[in-house]
Amino acid sequence: MGTDRYDVVIVGGAAIGSAAAYFLTADKGFNGRVLVIEQDPSYQHCATALSAASIRHQFSTPENVQMSLFGSSFLRHFGELLAVDGQQPDAAFHERGYLFLATAAGVPVLEANHATQKQQGADVTLLEPGALSRRYPWLNTEDIAQASLGLSGEGWLDAYGMMQGLRRKSIAQGARYIKDKVVGLRRAGRRVRSLVLRDGAEVECGAVINAAGIGAPEVARQAGITLPVQARKRCVFYVQCPTTLPGCPMIIDPSGAYFRPEGQGYITGISPAPDQDPECHDFEVQHALFEDVLWPILAHRVPAFEALRCSRSWAGHYDMNTVDQNVILGPHPDVDNLFFANGFSGHGMQQSPAVGRALSELIIHGGFRTLDLSRMGWQRILNNSPIIEKNVV
Repeated sequence: MGTDRYDVVIVGGAAIGSAAAYFLTADKGFNGRVLVIEQDPSYQHCATALSAASIRHQFSTPENVQMSLFGSSFLRHFGELLAVDGQQPDAAFHERGYLFLATAAGVPVLEANHATQKQQGADVTLLEPGALSRRYPWLNTEDIAQASLGLSGEGWLDAYGMMQGLRRKSIAQGARYIKDKVVGLRRAGRRVRSLVLRDGAEVECGAVINAAGIGAPEVARQAGITLPVQARKRCVFYVQCPTTLPGCPMIIDPSGAYFRPEGQGYITGISPAPDQDPECHDFEVQHALFEDVLWPILAHRVPAFEALRCSRSWAGHYDMNTVDQNVILGPHPDVDNLFFANGFSGHGMQQSPAVGRALSELIIHGGFRTLDLSRMGWQRILNNSPIIEKNVV
């Protein structure tokens, strides 16, 4: 590649990187060159492809609600927005809702979150146990004091199809994708001047976006920046049950366990206990987590799940922001042209349209034009002023 030059170089071509490439190349005020560097174009190990592929508006942080509201709107128009040569991709968006269950102890937080969500325009409602039982008679509500249900805009989708749709449209709009790995960033004062690739080639840049997922801390280190992001393993289990659960949404148990329909069965998972959740880069499934922790919770919540069987499972990773589990978005104060979009802590796929648009606005216009996401920037990290998201699943 020699000393080729691009106006924007994006490190990481999965959901976040491809969304940024899409919004940059779709902006009529931008006619620069965009390069996306992705070390694994098969995406077989990327967080998006291995995720539970869901989107929700039920967060406690207003910016997270806003980002997912835009994500839902984007998904509803996905085919027409990302059509190439008359072919419309399908993200297979199923708006079946999220259902958060709360015991009596959890009601104050549930109600506070509900107020925040309604204030931001989310279509959510609170359900008392009686209404919950009538709507979902297969659900055990004996220890549930209240629940919050998303009525529209929440659900699940084909995350791999979404990512490929963004990538294909970005390429059609002029972005270039290459398979390679960034091994060095060369700075000149307050700017990144170029990126060094694995084969020794050097790429000069106007701006750089770090969208490298769990590889983001390494990219940050190459610029002399410590990024508080770690890889945390999350396992997903596909289970089948002889009994169908009519109208089943994505259910979040008070324990943190989740399950939702997928094909002829359900996918389910739960985060390990904090003291059993170290930084981790392997893809070995924690089968004991299902047998010892998850299955008893599922069988308690849905009596029919006593008869479920796990037919397959897989593991992926969250790029966990260890400060407050929220995205770190925008430039670092020490480097003017290095933009970060890291630490999504499991919310990257659903926030990718809003974050891709935000990155394009920062680079093209010098500031946010639609959603004001300035609170999600580096300053809170450097000041140790975390924005705690109470609804991390």
